[in-house]
Amino acid sequence: MQLGVIGLGRMGGNIVRRLTRAGHDCVVFDQNAATVKGLVGDRVQGGNDLADLVKKLSKPRAVWVMLPAGEITENTVNQLGALLERGDTIIDGGNAFFQDDVRRAKAMKQKGIHYVDCGTSGGVWGLERGYCLMIGGEKEVVDRLDPIFATLAPGEGKIDKTPFREKRDPRVERGYLYCGPAGSGRFVKMVHNGIEYGIMQAYAEGFEIMQKATSKEVPEERRYNLDLADIAEVWRRGSVISSWLLDLTALSLAEDPVLSKYSGVVEDSGEGRWTVNAAIEEAVPADVLSAALYARFRSRDKEGTANKLLSAMRHAFGGHVEPK
Repeated sequence: MQLGVIGLGRMGGNIVRRLTRAGHDCVVFDQNAATVKGLVGDRVQGGNDLADLVKKLSKPRAVWVMLPAGEITENTVNQLGALLERGDTIIDGGNAFFQDDVRRAKAMKQKGIHYVDCGTSGGVWGLERGYCLMIGGEKEVVDRLDPIFATLAPGEGKIDKTPFREKRDPRVERGYLYCGPAGSGRFVKMVHNGIEYGIMQAYAEGFEIMQKATSKEVPEERRYNLDLADIAEVWRRGSVISSWLLDLTALSLAEDPVLSKYSGVVEDSGEGRWTVNAAIEEAVPADVLSAALYARFRSRDKEGTANKLLSAMRHAFGGHVEPK
């Protein structure tokens, strides 16, 4: 299939590479002309601007927007709404707010343009590992775009099949899910990221407790000089708390045991706040997710192993760089 891709940053560029490796064609645009030039080649055309990108796409067009949440995405979707025609599709794969997707889908529907929200997880590793996709929109449109989603998803890999799933959607076992109408994919991804906050915070706090076991606050006979890199590594192997985030923690600690590259200032990109707001709206107690969000706020005022490790994990899986 052919796909337009707007935004060639940490994930957008690798989405193009993964698609074209599998035989799809892409037309790309980014505000950074050098980034566009670096991708143009076999199966990849560059657009000089949004209008040029749309012109180079075959009908019915599909355009994937991979930009930060907020004004830049809003403006881009509005511009595409003026350039595309009935039957074309906008796919927003960034971390936008799900209620914005509901509003945009309604606005595009009035123009006859389809709108698909696609929560995309995989970070900077997605090129090789694939992307876990959570998709919302009109089902027939999502089904038509299935070759794109199937290529971007990780595939079955070596994960054992879950029993009793014989009558369920097999695409889920390949790493992508149709969640429902507009906004539902992003809603699921929002909660996914809220949970991610909690898991990361638990690891970070646990490792800081072990790191502080040498403290003078602890009685001498119970002071332990523990090797955090080795602990992370042994936990990866058969432990009930093993995970990809623990894999990345082990990698970060093996490379730099004192995490000297990190200050411990941990940004939140919005999804944690939105998840907590949804929990409040639904009257769902979300103690762990709320505490993890507040810990990120607190990190901007203090340093510590826990916050440095959160920064290390965010950089490892998503390429997130600490603010200056």
